[in-house]
Amino acid sequence: MDEKTVENLQEAFAGESQANRKYLAFARQADKEGYSAAAKMFRAAAEAETIHAHSHLQAMNGIGSTEENLREGIEGETHEHENMYPPMLEAGEAAGERNAARSFRYAMEAEKVHARLYEEILNRLPDDGPMNLHLCTVCGNIETAIVEKCPICGAGEKAFREVE
Repeated sequence: MDEKTVENLQEAFAGESQANRKYLAFARQADKEGYSAAAKMFRAAAEAETIHAHSHLQAMNGIGSTEENLREGIEGETHEHENMYPPMLEAGEAAGERNAARSFRYAMEAEKVHARLYEEILNRLPDDGPMNLHLCTVCGNIETAIVEKCPICGAGEKAFREVE
């Protein structure tokens, strides 16, 4: 595939992925404000953006075997917690931007857990036995057992939801 097409697919994938996340946040806000039609439209558009993003990822041969995908997940999560978030956190703290710094810190710490869990699953392959996963809806931490308090953000047990 020529370089320009790859660049275009990567840019389109990133844009569609960001639009999906943004529209889901907009839907949540519309729900809070009681605007059900707006919320529904934002959710529909978010799902459409997911379809576009998956199509672009597939077109650039971005989906490998589960083993390859786990390795890529480890690489991406490790990059984020080792290289991407530390300078962002430092800059946010230096600027006195507490909300941004907290967001970066939570993400950085959660990415460490994600990389570790990907590694654990990779090391179990080809065994794909059951695994309980509980997601902290405050910071994105993932635990394999129910916890009373999130070790990253301190949220209580009620902030966790089981991932199906």
